[in-house]
Amino acid sequence: MLQWKQESQGETALLIEGARRVGKSTLVRQFAQNEYKSFALFDFSKASKDEKALFEDLSDMNLFFNRLRLLKGITLYERETAIIFDEVQKYPVARQAIKALVEDGRYDYIEAGSLISIHKNVESIIIPSEEDMLEMYPLDYEEFLWALGNESTMDLLHEAWQKKRGFGDAVNRKLMRDFRLYMLVGGMPQAVSKYIDTKDLSAVDKVKRGIIRLYRNDFQKIDKTGKATALFMAIPSQLTSNANRFQPSTIINKTRAEQLDDLVFMMQDSKTVNVCYHANDPNVGLDLFANRSAYKMFIADTGLFVTLAFWDKDFTENVIYQKLLNDSLKANLGYVYENMVAQMLVAAGNQLFYYTFPDENRHLYEVDFLLSRRAKICPVEVKSEGYNTHRSLDEFCKKHASRIGNRYLVYTKDLRKDKETSLVPVYMTGLL
Repeated sequence: MLQWKQESQGETALLIEGARRVGKSTLVRQFAQNEYKSFALFDFSKASKDEKALFEDLSDMNLFFNRLRLLKGITLYERETAIIFDEVQKYPVARQAIKALVEDGRYDYIEAGSLISIHKNVESIIIPSEEDMLEMYPLDYEEFLWALGNESTMDLLHEAWQKKRGFGDAVNRKLMRDFRLYMLVGGMPQAVSKYIDTKDLSAVDKVKRGIIRLYRNDFQKIDKTGKATALFMAIPSQLTSNANRFQPSTIINKTRAEQLDDLVFMMQDSKTVNVCYHANDPNVGLDLFANRSAYKMFIADTGLFVTLAFWDKDFTENVIYQKLLNDSLKANLGYVYENMVAQMLVAAGNQLFYYTFPDENRHLYEVDFLLSRRAKICPVEVKSEGYNTHRSLDEFCKKHASRIGNRYLVYTKDLRKDKETSLVPVYMTGLL
């Protein structure tokens, strides 16, 4: 955001996209308070008629800004005032006004919203080209540690990663316990704040359930058929089924491919889910070979995923959380770790792709994630426990030997090497 402010110098607006309750409003307000002499806030989730009417006539900019001063009761300072449009998706007219406002050049404009690109929200306006976009995600592991007052662990992880040297099994067990707390609480600011205030995981769970209900209601408003809601709620069960792709037909009635594509796009655009597409040809430029009809779907925040996985209970009892925290719950938790790795890869700036291929007996091998690094592909396999074999990874690397860079197995044990494969503790995923 600072880079945008310094480099743009008012030539573009800044658009912050992210899921509901991810902290966009708090972020933009704090940024405006810290970096500008004054700021005006328009929250279009509760804007008055007068506030909305302000944007209906931009023919006289001097008159527009005089009205804004009176309406908001603030002093405007040229190049030192920010004007914030929060929940801008609720009033597309204001977003359309960005073109004229940026062209005027006197002030900076920051927009924040969810589901911004949904066609029905913008179909009647001209989307401004004068926008720089940033995506906001739940707190990543480093930010979660900062929130808990821990500013040293990530420095140690960076140092160990650079030296390719682990910590030893005893320290790794402690690091994994700390990391599993992040998996359970997640990175949604409200949930993190509740944990810091109470240290009560059942109280945190109630906060997360409230966020999930909010998402369900949002999907229901946008998709009256309820199909998007059903797809979202089924993500944990789909991952536990070990299918090599998301199976919408097992969740909703037969749906036209075009309508299903629109639903998946809408869900992905909401930033509440991360979609991992099958790469038909695992080569550099993975997006060119993505199969948009074959995909896996993950919840964007693993803390929410854990709550959704136990949705059948009124609340997730502390005993379940404690067993998860101690790694003693007898359920197969591989799908939780896979969701966590997806979240961490996305937060580190990666798009998600996976790959499947058959052997001579038609057995299907699967590589969980593919990363593009320079001119090479780096395959990633995820294990929820230790490792004995990593056959899918080995067979993939044999099949595409000339394309392979580093190869990784992400698991719960200490950092080490197994021949050509780097065995990486899951808390280091963001460093891949």
